[in-house]
Order: sequence, then structure tokens, then C-alpha cells
Amino acid sequence: MSSPSPEPTSEPTSEPTSAVTEPLTIAARPELTGGRCIGVLLSHGFTGSPASMRPWGEHLGALGYGVVVPRLPGHATSWQDLNRHRWSDWTAEIERAFDALRAEHDAVVVGGLSMGGALVLRLAADRGDQVAGVMVVNPAVATRRLDVKLLPVLKYLVPSFPAIGNDIKKPGVDEHGYPRTPLKAIHSLMQSWPALIADLPRIAAPLVYFRSADDHVVDDASEPLILERISSTDVTRVGLPESFHVATLDNAAPTIFEGSAAFIARVTG
Repeated sequence: MSSPSPEPTSEPTSEPTSAVTEPLTIAARPELTGGRCIGVLLSHGFTGSPASMRPWGEHLGALGYGVVVPRLPGHATSWQDLNRHRWSDWTAEIERAFDALRAEHDAVVVGGLSMGGALVLRLAADRGDQVAGVMVVNPAVATRRLDVKLLPVLKYLVPSFPAIGNDIKKPGVDEHGYPRTPLKAIHSLMQSWPALIADLPRIAAPLVYFRSADDHVVDDASEPLILERISSTDVTRVGLPESFHVATLDNAAPTIFEGSAAFIARVTG
């Protein structure tokens, strides 16, 4: 992950208190999806909240898909709370939501933004053919930053760094994330990357990869690792030239919404 851009972006709120940060659940309407009950699990990113995924989820819900956007532990509360949670907490919540969807739907597609992308890649590697398809938006599984090597020490000296959130090109948009980046929590995220990278070849499900051309949070280290290591032969990359990191709320949102809807229909048909 890289430092926030010096270019002007929306200012993050002090704490996420809006109703849009609540989890989202939309019941499937199989009469709109060819008689099949199709579920979609969407995961927000680190220091974010369901707010960043809500418009995407609502778009897919209107098409008849059963949508769940969980709130990851430690998110939409306070950054101090997030600092008490770890990668295992977030993977457990994603697994719980996925199992609940699987129990009630004929097929489930998973998607995520940033850390959420890493979480659904982890799920796809672990669950094999239980996952019908994978959709990632600016996923983070690596970084070129050198200062992260100091995190094992820094996390005991200072609790947080400035925010990495709200990297949005479109004016007046807020992802309702945290004003600080908790170091113990983000170090836990980064510690999970080597094992995930090693297991990427286990991902055989169809994948669509949405990537912003100008991302000030996730650098270019993750993309080749993911696209070159997964074993899937059904991979589509979609460039997003007019958006920053939180592309699901940015100018590229319609491209993501329409592209993902077409992808879900194809891989679950």
C-alpha cells in the first residue's frame, strides 16, 4: 500500500456513524435470474465499511441476486477497536457470510475491494469449486513500500498513522472510513499476504479483475502476483481510467456494476 496522494481527494469523516455503514442484506429474487437463486458476497476494505460496497450491492440486488455485505470486525466503530482485531477475525466473518449464502442459494459469487479482494481470494483458494466466480477491485496482496518492514516495531511505539481511506476522484463522495490507520491491525493484514500468495494457484474459479489506473493506496505490486499465479483459465481484466482506489464509489462505479452483473450472469448460467 502506498501513502495517500498529495492530489486533492475527499476528506474522511471523523468516525463512520452513518446508517450506510451497516451491513447490507438483500433477498434473492430467482424470478429475475432465470429461476436460479444466486447469491453474491461483497467485502469492503481495510478501515472502510459496507458504505463502500452498498451501491454495488444494491445494483446487483435490483437484478434479483441475493446480496450480503457484512461489516468486518473492528470496522464502522472506531480505529482503536480495529486495532484489536486481526486477519483471522476478518476471514472468519467472510467464511460465516459465505456459508450462510451457500446454504440458501444455488450458486455464490464473491467480490471485494482492496483488503476485501484479498479476503475473497483467500476464500476462493480455500473453498475451491464452492465459489462460482471471483470479482476483485484494486485488491491488495503485496506492496512495494519499504517502510512496512518497520511495522513489527512501529506498531508497539505508535498506535496509528494518517488515514489511507477516501481515495476517490469524484468530488463530494465519502466512503465513511477511519481518520487513522491502526498499525497492529494493518500489520496483521500484511502478515497474511505470503500464505495467500503461495495459495493463489489453488484459485480455479472465473475471475474478473477491476483495476484503477490511478490508485494512491494499492500500488502495482499486487496485480501481476494475482493474474500470473492463479490457475483459472477464465480471467478478465477491466481497466478503470477515471477512478482512484475506492472505485466502487467513484467515476468507474457504473463500469464495475454493469461488468460484474454480466460476469455473474455468465458464470452462474
